[in-house]
Amino acid sequence: MNNSVGSTARLIGAGLRALLVLTVISGVVYPLAVTGIAQALFNDKANGSEIKDHNGNVVGSSLIGQRYDLPKKDPDDAEEAAKPDLKWFQPRPSGGLGTNSVNTQYSLILSGATNKAADNPDLVKLVTEVKEAVIADNSTATYEVGAQDVPADAVTSSGSGLDPDISPAYAALQVHRVAEKNGLTVEQVEKLVKDNTRGRTLGFMGEPRVNVLGLNTALKALTEG
Repeated sequence: MNNSVGSTARLIGAGLRALLVLTVISGVVYPLAVTGIAQALFNDKANGSEIKDHNGNVVGSSLIGQRYDLPKKDPDDAEEAAKPDLKWFQPRPSGGLGTNSVNTQYSLILSGATNKAADNPDLVKLVTEVKEAVIADNSTATYEVGAQDVPADAVTSSGSGLDPDISPAYAALQVHRVAEKNGLTVEQVEKLVKDNTRGRTLGFMGEPRVNVLGLNTALKALTEG
């Protein structure tokens, strides 16, 4: 009987010691090691790829796109169509982007893309209307946009609906309008685009791109500086 109790006690003790050791290793040492490595080698990614303005305030993540719209006349009117604030660079079309936090607030609504075929009449109509708007919005007194100048990403949404980047061609298309609306020279705005253009990952993956939030944050710093 005593031997049985003693064996049970030893087994319980061994189990508790194993539990304590494994808890320390997997619950303390491992998380601290992973966190330390992430902070040391991938600090930006580990902290959410945050973008900060010139005052040090976080305005969003470089991984999630934002809209740049004028405030609605009635914030509670869900039927009122959003109108772009033309002093900012505009992202790709999407129903999934929240409001712009460079100015006030940002809230994610939804994400996703259309599954309509390329010859779907509704999609063709939408793309045609968006293209006409892009031409009208970006044509200025000294710069006229032609239909052939509008890149595909200016009129189509991404697969996620949350793409934070646009092509250098779409950014360049907006330069004259942004310069005019902000009282800047075309050269100043072109430099902003160039400074915020990233090349292909590792030199061969993906396409050159411009992060819209980063670009507009730099634009805000320039206009307020």
